[in-house]
Amino acid sequence: QLKQTGWIHHLARHSAACFLTRGDLWQSWEKGAEVFEEELIDADWSINNFNWQWLSCTAHFYQYFRCYSPVAFGKKTDKDGEYIRKWLPQFKDWPTKYIYEPWNAPLAIQQQNGVIIGEDYPHPIVEHKSISKSNMARMKAAYDEHKATVAAASKVKHGPKTLSKKRARSKK
Repeated sequence: QLKQTGWIHHLARHSAACFLTRGDLWQSWEKGAEVFEEELIDADWSINNFNWQWLSCTAHFYQYFRCYSPVAFGKKTDKDGEYIRKWLPQFKDWPTKYIYEPWNAPLAIQQQNGVIIGEDYPHPIVEHKSISKSNMARMKAAYDEHKATVAAASKVKHGPKTLSKKRARSKK
C-alpha cells in the first residue's frame, strides 16, 4: 500500500514500526523513519521521527511490554482480512481462517489457491511469540541499565545524601 499509494493508516504505521524495531526484528527506528520519510505523501520529518522513537520505545514511551502482534493485531482490527486481500491479491480467495497465518494452511489449501508458502510467498522471518518475549527482555535490561547509570551519576554529582542531612539543611 505504501509503495502504491504513498500512504498507510496510522495503525498500520504503528504495527510496521513495532515489528521492525522492538517487537520482532530489533532494527534501529532510523531505518524505518527513512523509508517512511521517502515514501509517505504526508511525511513530516518531526512527526515521523517522533513516532518512530515513540513506537520503538527509544524515547517518549517506556511501555516496551506493549507489543503489536502482526497476527493478533490484524485479526483484531480486520477480522475478515480485507486489507490483506486488497494489498496482497494472491490471498484474495483464501479462507479467512488462514488469511493472517497462511503458513498454517494445509498444503492442499495452498495448492488450491496457487500460493505455496516458501515458494510463492516467504515463510515468516521470525516467530513473533518467542522473539517478542526475547526483545522485551532486552528492552527491560536496557531500561534497567539506564536507571542504574542515572542513579550512579546522581550519587557522583551530588554525593550520598541521607534524609537526616537534608533535614538538617532545611532547618538552617
